[in-house]
Amino acid sequence: MFLARVTGSVVSTQKVDSMIGQKLLIVEPLRVNEQDRKSLTGTGRTFVCVDTVGAGEGEVVLIVQGSSARFTPQTKPLPIDCAIIGIVDLVQVGALGIFDAKHATSGGGAS
Repeated sequence: MFLARVTGSVVSTQKVDSMIGQKLLIVEPLRVNEQDRKSLTGTGRTFVCVDTVGAGEGEVVLIVQGSSARFTPQTKPLPIDCAIIGIVDLVQVGALGIFDAKHATSGGGAS
């Protein structure tokens, strides 16, 4: 599992039948800032994920990849390798809270 920020969406009108009705979101994985360990920062990578929890642009989400992406009842029959399985409320490293969804701004920095 890893953290990511939703940065956009994908629309595909032509796809296999099992993917009809599936919401596809673009995410950028996040990591703890190496300099100060007080914030999350983007990795510069991009993934397309099936959204199983109703996430929206700018939100920090929990992602699974590979066969784990097909372990939910909703994703089991899908030909996918990346799924959003949670929306993050808080990230704490040691005693320091480095992300709080209540104080985050949509599309802004991760801290």
